[in-house]
Amino acid sequence: MVKEITEAVQFIQSKYNTSPAIGIILGSGLGSFADEINIECEIEYSDIPHFPVSTVEGHSGKLICGTLSGKKVVAMAGRFHYYEGYTTKEVVFPIRVLKFLGIKTLLISNAAGGINSSFKVGDLMIIKDHISMLTINPLLGKNIDEFGERFPDMSEPYKNNLIAKAKKIALDNEINIKEGVYVGVTGPTFETRAEYKMLNILGGDAVGMSTVQEVIAAVQLGLPVFAISVITDIGIRQEENTITHEEVLQAAKDAEPKLTLIFKQLIKQL
Repeated sequence: MVKEITEAVQFIQSKYNTSPAIGIILGSGLGSFADEINIECEIEYSDIPHFPVSTVEGHSGKLICGTLSGKKVVAMAGRFHYYEGYTTKEVVFPIRVLKFLGIKTLLISNAAGGINSSFKVGDLMIIKDHISMLTINPLLGKNIDEFGERFPDMSEPYKNNLIAKAKKIALDNEINIKEGVYVGVTGPTFETRAEYKMLNILGGDAVGMSTVQEVIAAVQLGLPVFAISVITDIGIRQEENTITHEEVLQAAKDAEPKLTLIFKQLIKQL
């Protein structure tokens, strides 16, 4: 694994020899955020040794390197999911690559279903904590010391200082921001009504098929994490209507300007 990561890092550095300070993961329907970056290099995932390839609509599948808000960034336009058939180690492989490229902070976005009945479609929810017991932990198996300790502490997976900065940015720009607990599930099916009710009882505010495995790997690596969900449907209130992936993508696209503003201003303060 370390050898494969080293080979991936060396390939990326052969194309872009500047060490990025911030890594960004763009979720479903949020690829247009990349247009805000002063792009200096784009690398297709398929060209990077050992890198997985995105297979889901709304995930373009390339690494974007450049400058945003005066900082060097590397953005993943497209991520990988367990439901695509990848192992958890493949899902978090890019997180480890970003760390070894030199990033100091990881910003994550995703599209999520609303569990909290006070939410509405298009809301942004800062993730303050997560429930990961419904997904496969990416640290299972022999521990690799280069990635961190065997038993990482998960008492603050999303850094409170970054959350405070983002909330201030939202307030200053009159963005109605939510805050809550994200529940990670495997997918690819959307949740049944009974499952939404169960997740609500467990304490979840939003549910999605990504992020928690990435965050676990990042925490083990010692990376500070900040994450936002775009609420793309309100599953807890679904009665007659159904949820489609196309609707999720459209809702994420509509909310993207607000998320972009928060990310840009947060990066400026890092």
